[in-house]
Amino acid sequence: MKWAGHASGGYWDFCDFPLQGAGEEEIANYPVPDPGDFDYDAAAAAALAGGGDTAVYIGGPGYPDIINSNGRIMGMEDILCHLIDEDEAALTLIDRRVDMQLAVLERLLERCKGRIDFLWVGEDLGTQRGPMVSLDLFRRVLRPPHQRFIDLAKAYGLPIQIHTCGSSSWAYEDFIEMGMTGVDTLQPEAAGMAPRYLKDTFGGRLTFRGCISTAGPLASGTPGDTVRQVRETLDIMMPGGGYHFAPTHQIQDHTPVENVLAMYQAAHTYGVY
Repeated sequence: MKWAGHASGGYWDFCDFPLQGAGEEEIANYPVPDPGDFDYDAAAAAALAGGGDTAVYIGGPGYPDIINSNGRIMGMEDILCHLIDEDEAALTLIDRRVDMQLAVLERLLERCKGRIDFLWVGEDLGTQRGPMVSLDLFRRVLRPPHQRFIDLAKAYGLPIQIHTCGSSSWAYEDFIEMGMTGVDTLQPEAAGMAPRYLKDTFGGRLTFRGCISTAGPLASGTPGDTVRQVRETLDIMMPGGGYHFAPTHQIQDHTPVENVLAMYQAAHTYGVY
């Protein structure tokens, strides 16, 4: 990665893709971590250290995150082409990485029994304007490995939440059919992601986390604008429950501190019955 600086800070961005343009043999031999290489005792200690009012999850938006995570190895153009073509070498690497992740999660679940509250996975499926891949491709190539993570969560009696940036509600009926519990991020400015549409269409069948845009009033408005967006979102999402108040993504470093404070204060003020 390289550091990309800007006026208010910066971020690490990917710049080197070791399997970009690689052949079948190079892809087939690319190393994947061994589940035995991880420190499960340290993980268990961290899980047990939290108080009873702390929710503990395993996984995260990077599990399995097939498009992004493999795009960071192959480059985004290559991974999308490999998925469309159902390239055997690329799909085998994807399966090897999924096998490793599932083995790690299962060891964590066994090591931390009784302390894990939910499993978190991710797959960015949309741009701001529409799907990144077709529903047919999702069902053929992406849905089967994601089903394995859902099945693991269900085997341990845990809810499971998926992080999906951009316009992704087109996949939510499939998520429901697969047994997904909730969806995360929910960028309200993206196509098909307005809070009212999500609540009316999927409320009671999926839980929601997010909806407070990090690119809207929070970043560029006033504290008053921020409070109005929070109130409008809560008015839509709160009835019947099933909503976890949160910004859509990491709050960006150019966001005014007074807006961040206004957002959370509004949640405390208006987020109760």
